[in-house]
Amino acid sequence: MAKRSALIVWGGWDGHEPDKVADLFREILEAEDFAVEVSDSLDAFADAEEVQAQSLLVPVWTMGEITSAQFDPVAQAVRDHGVGIAGCHGGMCDAFRTNSEWQFMTGSQWVAHPGNDGVRYMIHIDRSNPHEITAGLADFEVASEQYYLHVDPGVNVLATCDFPTPGADGPHTANPCRMPQIYTKMYGAGRVYYNALGHHRDVLEAEIPRELMRRGFLWAAK
Repeated sequence: MAKRSALIVWGGWDGHEPDKVADLFREILEAEDFAVEVSDSLDAFADAEEVQAQSLLVPVWTMGEITSAQFDPVAQAVRDHGVGIAGCHGGMCDAFRTNSEWQFMTGSQWVAHPGNDGVRYMIHIDRSNPHEITAGLADFEVASEQYYLHVDPGVNVLATCDFPTPGADGPHTANPCRMPQIYTKMYGAGRVYYNALGHHRDVLEAEIPRELMRRGFLWAAK
């Protein structure tokens, strides 16, 4: 059986430590026997043949702009060829804000993180929706940016957090909700996995967040 392969592309806003997060993802995937290519250029996405040959695409690119020549091969690989795509935090769902099809493919868009970095909040695993990605994992606390997202109603929500958190202020407090934080979806033939955690690498190095990324990668990979 051919070895599975993954392409990690990192860059964009430096505050999310894209190089360090990409290196962690490389470690996780290589431990699962993936052949991993890592690039710091979006032009890595422009090679349609190379992109379609992957089992998994892992974007780690907050904000920035993506050209049609760079985006179209990704969309086609996922939608038409069943290549998986998986990522976290702003590196996947605050990327390329002007590209609405990227948002459609990935399932959500960051709009706020009330309280900024260091907010303490709980991630609640959805027990009513059992899934191999979350099986046997407990709810856990994290101190980080708490992402408020605009979310595709078609995603399969695996974990949530509560808004607002105690002591919070701001306009979001008028609309208490359980916000999706971990989900899966399909984009055509391809599987999509997203985890809103990951403001810095250390958030993802904790035992449960790291395991959630590992399982998410395995689930999404073609």
